[in-house]
Amino acid sequence: MARSVASIVAGHPVAGAPGGTLRRPNPGRTAEVVTEVSLGDASTFVEAARAAKAAQRSWADVPAPVRGSAIGKIGRLVEANKDRLARIVTEEIGKPLAEALGEVQEIIDTCDFFLGEGRRLYGQTVPSEMPDKQLFTFRNPVGAVAVITAGNFPVAVPSWYLVPALVTGNTVVWKPAEYAAASAEALFELFVHGGGLPDGVLNLVLADGERTYAGLEASLDAGLVDKVGFTGSTVVGRKIGALCGSHLQTPCLELGGKNPQVITPSADLDLAVEGALFSGFGTAGQRCTSLGTLIVHESVHEDFLARFDAASRAARIGDAFEDVLYGPMLDERFAQRYETFLGWIKDHHRTYGSDGIGRITAGNPRKGFVGDPEAGMFYHPVIVDGVRRDDDLFLDETFGPIVGVTTYRDFDEALDLANAHGYGLSAAIYTDDPHEVWTYRRGISAGMVSVNNTTSGAEAHLPFGGNGKSGNGSRQSGQWVLDQFTRWQSMNWDHSGRLQKAQMDVATLEPDLSFRL
Repeated sequence: MARSVASIVAGHPVAGAPGGTLRRPNPGRTAEVVTEVSLGDASTFVEAARAAKAAQRSWADVPAPVRGSAIGKIGRLVEANKDRLARIVTEEIGKPLAEALGEVQEIIDTCDFFLGEGRRLYGQTVPSEMPDKQLFTFRNPVGAVAVITAGNFPVAVPSWYLVPALVTGNTVVWKPAEYAAASAEALFELFVHGGGLPDGVLNLVLADGERTYAGLEASLDAGLVDKVGFTGSTVVGRKIGALCGSHLQTPCLELGGKNPQVITPSADLDLAVEGALFSGFGTAGQRCTSLGTLIVHESVHEDFLARFDAASRAARIGDAFEDVLYGPMLDERFAQRYETFLGWIKDHHRTYGSDGIGRITAGNPRKGFVGDPEAGMFYHPVIVDGVRRDDDLFLDETFGPIVGVTTYRDFDEALDLANAHGYGLSAAIYTDDPHEVWTYRRGISAGMVSVNNTTSGAEAHLPFGGNGKSGNGSRQSGQWVLDQFTRWQSMNWDHSGRLQKAQMDVATLEPDLSFRL
């Protein structure tokens, strides 16, 4: 039976469907409707922002250690519901169950890290240049936060925003991807019940992109939103960045990637192939950290390509509830867009990796496919060799199971190619040479660097985020995300009983600078 979901504002489901309705199929079994979504509109977003704004002061007055304790209890409730939440994710977006379980674990890890942050929201006492005067610093919550997230990680990535925002005393309007509404509602309920959150502290808005933008714009104009967090495409991120800038706000932007993996002559090729397979084709290539281009030294190019081709052909693809590398495309829109990316393959390219290109069907089969390919939106993995630096396949993010390959002669060329696309999210290098490791780290534009590991994968206590077309330098996760959801406030307290003017009434000691031994 399909799950019916709607927006939830100030603790109450929003009646009606002012933004229309959406019947969401399982992308791996498109005849099976998973969710029926009642969509909101711009006014739904504004009302949610109004509720968050009204609830923020009293939520901030809850002692920070108590808020941290609430986060800990959310983590325990998510842990108790781990299998069920992962299955909802797999049913709704077709992510393999093993990956979905890992995604839910990321929520638990995030809660475990931040449950103690309520006791560690440290300020400082600072010595004054004057007597009988004390200086202090404090972290204050930003206020009401609007969080807009994508659906490829429908529960893990939202937790990167929700957990630190709530523990630092902010209230939240969360707008998840509407095609992942069931996963979002499930996570929302776990947060509310696990944390015992008062009405209005966390609000859920289900709406399409156009109405969300209109609601965000109206909420900013009305002074109801104090911070915006956005995970999604670079194109939309630019629009949100411009909108927030017009209100003198700096959003937290986590955008797309064209993540390079350099393979040097000293690389362990089997390990590099294993990494390329997972980061290139895991989640059907639908991650912001998915491998974009392999930059392979010419001396090992043919050997590596042969191994990668064999590994790709042997990979199990299909039913997401089975042991597979990847399942279907997340949604029909991504399948259609991926068809456009396949059109970027040109005559100077050579393709590897599967028995065909495009959608897997009875007429375009994939050897060893798991399940019924006709039931869902499944696509062949494609390795494209001979990619040039002016190709669309090299320059632009390709959200799907396609990986480009190019070659290099010297290390400077490899580093130049790794930066040439203008993205800066994640980058990897496979080498046994420490000099190459540190040269790559210094020179790469990416916010995250992996050595002998994949471009995909994050840990809850390490900063996550990108530069250039991948983001505005903001970071999520770990202690670094606190700067996104708090503002520093300084305070001076003069208890001398008289006015002491800084830089004017400061006592000085008179040195004898003419003294010589």
